[in-house]
Formats: sequence, structure tokens, C-alpha cells
Amino acid sequence: MKLSYWEHNEWFSNVDFTIVGSGIVGLNCALSLKNRYPKANILVLEKGMLPQGASSKNAGFACFGSLSELIDDLKSHSEEEVFSLVKKRWEGLQLLRKNLGDAAIDFQQNKGFELFQDTSFFEECNSQRNKINQLIAPIFKRDVFSESTNTFGFENIEPNYIVNQFEGQIDTGKMVTKLLLKVQKSGVKILNNITVETFTENAEKVVVKTNFIEFSTNKLFIATNGFAKQLVDENVQPARAQVIITKPIDNLHIKGTFHLDKGYYYFRNINNRILFGGGRNLDFKGEETSEFGQTEIIQNSLKAILKETILPNTPFEIECSWSGIMGVGSQKKAIVKPISNHVFCGVRLGGMGVAIGSLVGKELAELID
Repeated sequence: MKLSYWEHNEWFSNVDFTIVGSGIVGLNCALSLKNRYPKANILVLEKGMLPQGASSKNAGFACFGSLSELIDDLKSHSEEEVFSLVKKRWEGLQLLRKNLGDAAIDFQQNKGFELFQDTSFFEECNSQRNKINQLIAPIFKRDVFSESTNTFGFENIEPNYIVNQFEGQIDTGKMVTKLLLKVQKSGVKILNNITVETFTENAEKVVVKTNFIEFSTNKLFIATNGFAKQLVDENVQPARAQVIITKPIDNLHIKGTFHLDKGYYYFRNINNRILFGGGRNLDFKGEETSEFGQTEIIQNSLKAILKETILPNTPFEIECSWSGIMGVGSQKKAIVKPISNHVFCGVRLGGMGVAIGSLVGKELAELID
């Protein structure tokens, strides 16, 4: 496709900053850059019709780690590292709420609940509850995790579960809509359905080759998370997450965000429905993909748990299913760093995009100080 003089001149000439990816990280990076450089010409490129990875496809959990997840993190991270992970997630959530407003993203703090199917595992986690509470107490100023009885009528789980006082939930669609509107109002240009294929760097600029056009930019920011391997050689792998949602259910009494089986399954209420995702642990290798789609083994598992554990005595119908692509790696800490003199990346959000995406985007923009 040949561009007109007007198109080339308006969108692809004298570009100061180009951001690849219009998800939470990319858009927050654009906002931060515009705030710091009001006159800069900023271009965001998105390969999908909508943000293509997980930003508009996630479950909308405003979380920072379940009890079992934080205990597991201590096996491969120091206490200082786990503290830092939780602190950044919590600060990121506050930044998200401050930037967009609670009403605009339908933020609700209905608490988080971790359910257990194994008595010994519950007892093991519960025995370390005080230790974890003490570790993260400087962030929250009071205990985060407590124990409660099963008041929601779930079946095939332990009679008690762990409650997270500070966990919340958002409407992912509203969040992305509000963020896009704010970025566009600031004067940043966003182009969809355009794929960055390669880039090369010279002493002054970066030459970006897309499926439509080749152009130059002063600085390039990679914010593609689960798709990062296609552009940069970093320790980040794609991880697909499959999700289903029910049709509206009369008198649905389940309210909050819920974690099951070490967090590999997760569900919540939304508009009188149950949104339920996970099951990646059934086929880690198969789900290490950047291809969207559903698999029979995971879809069957989600439907079975929904029927037998979450809604055992409630008729329901599945309305639709989808998938999102996360970016994970051997470490939980996000990768925010310069790749070279003019290229920077903010990737590997580890399934915590809602929590840390705003902060990672801001930190990405600050790399050019």
C-alpha cells in the first residue's frame, strides 16, 4: 500500500518516540513521555484491531499475589525480592486508580479468596500466613491475609480458605477504553493493524520496518510483553491464558476475586456472571504460545470445575470463551531496560499487567533521562 504525501508527512515524519504495543504498558509509556515532552511527536503502533496481548483480555483482577503464590515465590526469590514485587504491584495499582479514577474502571475492593482442595497444602500455607503478613506489613500497615469459613457454598474444597483484605477487581474493557481516550486526548497518535517486523539502529535514529512502511524514529520503546521475543532477545516467553464467562445468573451471591489450585485457576463475579480462567498447568508446553485459541483439555477442565466446585447447585450456561497472551519468565520481576542507545523495552509482566502495567510504562518512559 502506497501512502499519500499527507499520510507520510503527518504520521511518519519527524517521529520523536515510537512505542510498539498499545496495551497497558505502551499507553502508560506514551502518557509519561507526553507529560515530560509535551511537544514531542509520539506514535504508538498496535498490530491488532484492539490491544493484542492481554490488556483487554485479562480477568480484571486488581491483585498482587495470593498467599500460596507468595510462599512459592520465596523458594526462588529472596524476601527482599518478594517484598519488592508486592510493593511494585501495589504501587502500580494505586497509579492505575489515580490516573483513570475508580469509577471509570469500575474498581471494587470486594476482597480476594484463596480456595484449597488439599488439606495438607492448606495447612502448610496457613502455617506461614503470619510470616507473609509480617513480611509485607510495611506496605499495608496491617495484616493482609486472614482465615475464613466457606460462606459461598463452594464444594470439593477445604472448609476454610484464606482471605486477602486488599484485593480488588476492575472492568478491563472500561480500563482500556479510558486509557486510550486519555492518550489520544494528549495528542499521541495511535495506529492499529500495523505490525513491526524488524528494526535497525544507526548512530542517530532507529529505522523501523513494518508490514506497511519503513520510517525513522529517534527512540523506540518495545512494550509487547508476551510477543517480545519477536523483536528482542530477552528472558520472556509467551503464556496463553484461556477464559470462559457464563450468561447472567439470577441471584448470584458470589462476590470477589477467587484463586484455586495455587492460582492456576481464578474466577470472579462480573455483571451477574462468573468469569473463570486458567488451567495452563494442564499443558505448560502447549500453552507456551503466542497463538490465540482454546484447547479441549483446558476448556473441559474449566467447565467441570465450574459445575462441580464453583456453581454446584446453580444452573448456568457458557456465553463465550477467549484467550490472552501473557509474558512470563524465570524471574517474576519485569524487564525494564535499555536494549541499546535508542531502543528500550518494558516486558515480562508475569500475569500481573493490571497491577504493574501503569508503573512499568512510567518506568519505561523514564529510561531516557
